[in-house]
Amino acid sequence: MGSRAFISGSTQGIGFAIAKELATEGADVILNGRTADGCDSAAQRLRGMVPGASVEVIAADFAEPDQVTDLVARLGEVDILINNVGVFDLVDFATTDDAAWDHYLQVDLMSAVRLSRAVLPRMLERGSGRILSIASESGVNVPADMIPYGVAKAGLIALSNGLAKLTRGTEVTVNTILGGPTYSDGVAEVVEGIAQVQGVDSSNVKRGIEATRPESLLGRFLDPKEIATLAAYLVSPLASATNGAAIRADGGVLTTTL
Repeated sequence: MGSRAFISGSTQGIGFAIAKELATEGADVILNGRTADGCDSAAQRLRGMVPGASVEVIAADFAEPDQVTDLVARLGEVDILINNVGVFDLVDFATTDDAAWDHYLQVDLMSAVRLSRAVLPRMLERGSGRILSIASESGVNVPADMIPYGVAKAGLIALSNGLAKLTRGTEVTVNTILGGPTYSDGVAEVVEGIAQVQGVDSSNVKRGIEATRPESLLGRFLDPKEIATLAAYLVSPLASATNGAAIRADGGVLTTTL
């Protein structure tokens, strides 16, 4: 691949899986997490999994705009931007205050705005580049108990659609992946927490959650690698004709034809 790629929120879960896939394909990857220790640990793990991989780290908390400003100043030129960082939880709409809403929007949406604003102009100047945002089927079919998350992801889908229109006449593409329920590290932690409270095995909780989505054709959680392999394709030269698209990797949870 021979490209330099930055992946936000990539010390674990989907972001780390994407970083591993890109490193395997020969890209120089830049990992990101909230703490330097977390980034360094993830980088060491990635180098162990992909011998010879070129791995950099930049720590920043996307809930803190000043840290994002510092990150952008250190980032330099990238060929591939993966907007992956995000927060999610089950919340009650009536009791979710403005501060909580702002947190979702800062991390899940404004992170992509700030990063794209930093790298897209240079991509357009040289006529090549890839921006890919990891959204969710929840941005299309918003769950009643995850409304702030769904709204932020809907905004991310709209952002990508608009940015793609700026790339006319270049080899730059801007796309979105609509991921389905994925057994990321964050989801695993939630499942483990529920299991501890209920005093049951976490595998039972996992199967119970999977059973709540009968519309899923896959019938199980996605593995982060199943998102990562699609991401690797979309940022590769093979996907040069795919631009402004929201590609579904949702396991069949969305039941619409488009």
